Amino acid sequence: MTTYHERIWAAKWIPWALLLVIPATLIVLQPVSWLVGAITAPILYLACLTLWVVSAATVEIRDGTLHAGRARIGIEFLGEAEAILSEDAFAARGRDLNPRAWLLIRGGVKDVVRVPVSDPDDPTPYWLLSTRSAQALAAAINDARRPTARIEGE
Repeated sequence: MTTYHERIWAAKWIPWALLLVIPATLIVLQPVSWLVGAITAPILYLACLTLWVVSAATVEIRDGTLHAGRARIGIEFLGEAEAILSEDAFAARGRDLNPRAWLLIRGGVKDVVRVPVSDPDDPTPYWLLSTRSAQALAAAINDARRPTARIEGE
């Protein structure tokens, strides 16, 4: 069962900036052939756009596991998640960053969530995850960490 799902895109202006690939390709390939440029430009644009889409990471809490990009960790190995916003997030990604931390950082995403790792066998002190909804992600992680109340008689 999925309790949280977020797709984290790099800066949202990138597809618009990639539109510059089309005229740039036409200008570069003009001396070769206008037809070659007209065929190559949209193909190159779609290739760049595909790379942008594929580079989007997913943060998800599913079946007792936190999935962040390709990494996974059981909820039982996590401490209390903390939402870090704006200027504090800038410091958390920079001067306050532990070099052993596991990172899922995306440009253009200001807020982060810091999740301590409580597994004694794991050298990673915490995960730092970019997110557009830091408070919701931190709350979802913290809710998933709490044991579910059992109804008497079950």
